[in-house]
Amino acid sequence: MKADPEHDTDADLPEDGDFSDMLSEMRIVLPGAQMLAAFLIILPFNGGFRHIVQTEKYVFLATLFFALTSLILLSAPAVQHRVMRPLMDRERFKHFASRQIVAGSVALGIALVLGTNLVVSEVFGHHVGLIGAGIIGTIVATIWWLLPLWLKRHTRI
Repeated sequence: MKADPEHDTDADLPEDGDFSDMLSEMRIVLPGAQMLAAFLIILPFNGGFRHIVQTEKYVFLATLFFALTSLILLSAPAVQHRVMRPLMDRERFKHFASRQIVAGSVALGIALVLGTNLVVSEVFGHHVGLIGAGIIGTIVATIWWLLPLWLKRHTRI
């Protein structure tokens, strides 16, 4: 069957794989969120933490919040799947779970940007921290969001 780009819509395409594909994707992202959250949880117990300025403590708090939020959202579909078994509407669940994974990825991206700001600001100063965070934010936005959207629009992947 030859693809007709003029008549292709998302409604014409089969669903994006099955639930096991989605779980595999979560297995890739989830360890990063776990490691970031673990690092942030132990950070205040480091002796030097009390010496950081109040602004950096607020950045830390926001980073911790977004890291934990990403951990909750990224793990939610696996927990929900187990609790809701057997699924009555698998397609609806996959759609809902996909939205949670995307939201968790957004939260993780924000945590990565804020974490970069926190670490680089401590080592090199506030201005360099902002530049580093901007660079990481640009990389995350480009690689995770803009590139896939561009490829989806302009190529048949």
